[in-house]
Amino acid sequence: MHIVDLRRKLLAIVAASVMVLPVFGHSEAKDDPEDQPTGTSAEIINRYLQATQNHEDALRGASMQVDISASIPELKKQGRLHALRKISRVGQVTYRVLGFQGDNSVKSDVIARYLQAEQQGQGDQSFAITPQNYKFKFKGRKELNSDDVYVFQLSPRKKKVGLFKGELWIDGKTGLPVQEKGKLVKNPSIWFKKVEFERDFKIQNGASIPAHMSSTIDVRLIGKVELNIDYSDFEQNADSDETGQTAAAVTLAGATAK
Repeated sequence: MHIVDLRRKLLAIVAASVMVLPVFGHSEAKDDPEDQPTGTSAEIINRYLQATQNHEDALRGASMQVDISASIPELKKQGRLHALRKISRVGQVTYRVLGFQGDNSVKSDVIARYLQAEQQGQGDQSFAITPQNYKFKFKGRKELNSDDVYVFQLSPRKKKVGLFKGELWIDGKTGLPVQEKGKLVKNPSIWFKKVEFERDFKIQNGASIPAHMSSTIDVRLIGKVELNIDYSDFEQNADSDETGQTAAAVTLAGATAK
């Protein structure tokens, strides 16, 4: 296979790997692991689990602007896409692409596939940050933007694609996450050397709103693929009717490489 064709095929699976990241979720499992935290740590985690469930409900019907930039420094390719991200009343995520600048291969092989992968993977609780998937170890209290946050070290209970080793920062007042960061413990492909990410949130009207996400994927034959997403103009009670969802899905499909 020609090296250019191989690189294109590798790019086609890079974006999907970015979506193999933690998602908000609560656990309804009755049989909890025996080594769950106790005392104050357990109280903080339980508050976090309850807060994230309420957070999911609060985000239904919301919308926000997103700017997604991707670059492949070694290939000297980059692109930036602007879109409207909407969450329906039933929790479905859709995008309406508003504009793009840059290399079309980055648009079709990285950014558009990332958006498509997010839509396909929504609601998957197998990656959720819960005691069923992770061991929580309290690392201490820090100050972030003049607010107290609790820092937990996360270690996955299984070496499974989609789980990571890293940190979770929890807001002391609301119990909501303000930061998640780490490295995947198992790469989704033999072509990947390392996948690292960081996600930052801001607390607004009782919900943890995405503010920024960055991810770096070290890929053989390509080098590093860098993906950055900035969120803005969050609207909690946006109109998310069926017509808007359909239009967003059609726009996305048109931007995706065949």
